[in-house]
Parts: sequence; structure tokens; C-alpha cells
Amino acid sequence: MLKEADIKVLPAQQEDAVLHLKLMARALRVPPARIQGLRLLRRSIDARGGEPRFVLRFEAQLDQPAPPPAPFTPALQNVSAKPSVCIVGFGPAGMFAALRLIELGYKPVILERGKAVRERRRDLAALNKDGIVNPESNYCFGEGGAGTFSDGKLYTRSTKRGDVRYVLDTLVNHGATPDILIDAHPHIGTNKLPQLIQNIRETILACGGEIHFDTKLSDFSLKDGRLASLSLQDGTRLDTQTLILATGHSARDIFTLLHQKGLSLEAKPFALGLRVEHPQSLIDKIQWHCDPRPEGLPAAPYSVVTQVRARGVYSFCMCPGGIICPAATAPDEVVVNGWSPSKRNSPYANSGMVVEVTLNDLQPYHSHGPLAGVIMQKEVEQAAFAAGGGKQVAPAMRLLDFVQGKPRAKLPDCSYLPGLNPADLREVLPPGIHDRLQLGFQDFGKRMKGFLTNDAVVVAVESRTSSPVRIPRDDHSLMHPQAAGLFPCGEGAGYAGGIMSAALDGVRCAEASVQFLVGKS
Repeated sequence: MLKEADIKVLPAQQEDAVLHLKLMARALRVPPARIQGLRLLRRSIDARGGEPRFVLRFEAQLDQPAPPPAPFTPALQNVSAKPSVCIVGFGPAGMFAALRLIELGYKPVILERGKAVRERRRDLAALNKDGIVNPESNYCFGEGGAGTFSDGKLYTRSTKRGDVRYVLDTLVNHGATPDILIDAHPHIGTNKLPQLIQNIRETILACGGEIHFDTKLSDFSLKDGRLASLSLQDGTRLDTQTLILATGHSARDIFTLLHQKGLSLEAKPFALGLRVEHPQSLIDKIQWHCDPRPEGLPAAPYSVVTQVRARGVYSFCMCPGGIICPAATAPDEVVVNGWSPSKRNSPYANSGMVVEVTLNDLQPYHSHGPLAGVIMQKEVEQAAFAAGGGKQVAPAMRLLDFVQGKPRAKLPDCSYLPGLNPADLREVLPPGIHDRLQLGFQDFGKRMKGFLTNDAVVVAVESRTSSPVRIPRDDHSLMHPQAAGLFPCGEGAGYAGGIMSAALDGVRCAEASVQFLVGKS
């Protein structure tokens, strides 16, 4: 007989199996001798009563030993001689589309504009140290997409979009820690993701799939409303009936291409703001009510949201023990993002703090049609570049100074490697965004005592929270209504918001592309 129950333990008691057995017996109201085995299903932290405790959900096997759990066995096969499906983009959506195609007996042919992960690291080093932006190889473009060097958070609310456990098992099968199967907010870490991404690449290649790096889509052709061929930047033409378009939210040239080809696009709401960085010790004190943090307790996260003048203001991509990184994809813009290593052991905690941008906010850009949000993003990012002074130096203010509208010359230490330039951020952010952030920070300071401090710094600009464009697709077939065989996919198409939801959408698009091909045969 299997029964589940939650128990609470102190951080130092996480590995105390004897205590776990005793507490589970008490929770289930059975003698300890009846429990023949315990399996940890879920782990979270509860800091609501003062001292933080781990909440452990166990499955207890009563009266007889439990059988071993069934291993994860993906149905991989050799597809080198099978029909092919093209995928543009090798981020989470493209990767999981490729893996699912292999399981279904189809050969993925992947075209990635950026470099393989090892070569990509050199371009990131140049970006961080010298402020040199390679438009094709950066934090957004390259093997693994933005997910490779953007933390590896795996939390999602998109459970209705597919099998979350399949994605997690696949990641563990390729080198991720099994902890992601039980943690309430699973996380891999930027330092561990590159090897995992390479392992996925090797699986795809070993099964007969193709991956072409430094290969950029420049055009495509339709015949009678159906996809017919792709044109690559090097002049190559590739005949294909199917394309999973998984290019990510920063591939603005793809939005422009679709618009020029006369395919429908839609401007969609997104969010815009700053990244705020505190000493991690301060966030630990606020959230965990302790100083210093006890051994066994991870760096504290936070999540905040409020309404300011009928608009949401909220934290985004919070990185405990993390780093602020430069996420620009063009030399004349400044964009910031955040990531954490697997141990989350940086002395800093950072988070995006953003305001909803509605379609009404895009009215000044109406002449650009569905690309209005892209133009707004560009303007703000270029303003941040100008205020930073060049070479990816970011404009910044102390947090309390920002709220009070009093910029000063001296800034606190910060994890952002290209450096900071003191600036008045009213010169960067639109007034409706700037003013709402000021009021939002005031609200957060009331809820989190000590949060509103000049020991923290706000860095501009956090603008790539999601795609400002949606590429329409049929709800059932997942194809673009004007281009049979074209499957808009993932974050760039407006159907995902992180690694997990993008991976799930990649799986769905792979299955839809196979249904399309089967229907044609």
C-alpha cells in the first residue's frame, strides 16, 4: 500500500532518514515498522512562521517492500534514412522538437544561426570583458538558445500544455541533477547547462539527426499556400515541406521577414523595466529571517507583484546568488538579464522588475503595424546604450535614489561585468514605466522590510522578458493559417515563457508536424 504525507524538518535535518521515518509514521498514524520504504516526491521551503523549514513530501510503502521505480526509457531510434523535418533554432523548443521527432521516427534537420556552445563561450567572454557584441553569437543566439546561459530555471505553470515530467526526465537523462524531479522550483545552473546541452546534441547526432551551426535562414518560399523551400544566408536552397520555426524572442529579423512576405503577425503585450540587485545576505535576512544563513539552507529567493495605476508591476526571473549579464544582440543597445550558478553562491541577488506594456502603449508606434513592440524595445535599448556611454556599460542608479528621483555619481559594487555608469533613468525608460516602477518599489519596500535601500542598485534595461510579437497559428494544427507546413513555435512565436514551456511547445509542434506529413502521404 502506498500513502503520501508531508513532513517539516530543519535545514540540518534534510538527510536524517531516521527522523524522516519517525515523522512519516506520525503523519500517517502507523507504527514505524509498517513503513517498508520512503520515496521523496517533492521538496520546498516554508519560511512563514519565522525559522525556515523544508517541507518534504514522501511516498511511504506500507507492509511490503516497494518495487523499484520504472526507468525513463525514451524511444530513440536511428532516423538517418527517415523523412526529415526542418527546425530553425536550437534553443529549448528546437531541441525538444528534435528529440520528439526522433522518437516518432522522423529526422530533424536543425539550422542554428549561432555557434556551438564551446565556441559561443568565447563570444560571451568578449561581450563581458570588452563589450563586443557578436549579433549571431551572444546570450540569446547559439547552441541551446537563451536557456544555455540564462540560469536554467525550470519552474512552469504550463502543466496543461504537455508532460512536464517528460521534459525533466529528459534533462536528467542528459546530465541534470535528479533534484530537479523533486524541487518545487527546479534549477540547473548556468555553469552546468553547457555540458547538458552538448549531451543533447550528441544524442540527436547519434540518432541520425543533423545540426548545422552558423547557418541563418534568410528567406523561404511558398507554393499554393504551402511551404516549398528555405533560402539560407550562404545562398543554399533547401527544399522542405515542413518547418518548425523556433527562433526565440530576439530574432527580430525573422519577424521582419514574415512581415515582408505578407504573412500575418500580431503585436502582443510584453513587459519592460530594470534589473535590481541586492546583497544576497540582505535578501536572506528579509526572507529567511536569519543572519547569517544556516548551512543547508539555499540562497533566498523572492517573488513580488503589485498593481500601479491599473498595471501590473512584478519581479521576473529572480536569481538568488546570481549574476547580471549583458543580453544585447546588436552593438548599439544595452539589455540586461540574470542567471545563477548551480550552487547559487554569488554574494548578490538580482531580479527583473518590470511593468506590463499593453497594446495601448504601442499606439505611438502604430505605423510599424505588428512590429510596434519591437520598435519600442529597440528605442529603449538604444537609449540605455547612450546613457551607459558605450561598450555595454549599463546606466544605473541606487535603488532608493531611483525611487526618490535623485541620481548620484557613486554606485555600489555590482555583478554586471561590463560595468555601470551613473545616470538618470528617466532618460531611458518611458514615463509610464519609470513612474510605475518607482511606486512599485515603494510597495515592495513596505512588504519586505529592508528591501528599499541604497545598498541595492537598479540597472537598465530589462526588455526581453517575452516576445513583443505573436506569429498566429491554428489551435488544432499549430500551423500558420497562410502557410501550410510552417509551425511557429516557442517563445519567439509568442507561445512560451521560459525553458519548460518552450520545450513543451517544441514537443507539441513536433507531433503536429508529423500529423501534417502523415496526412499528406
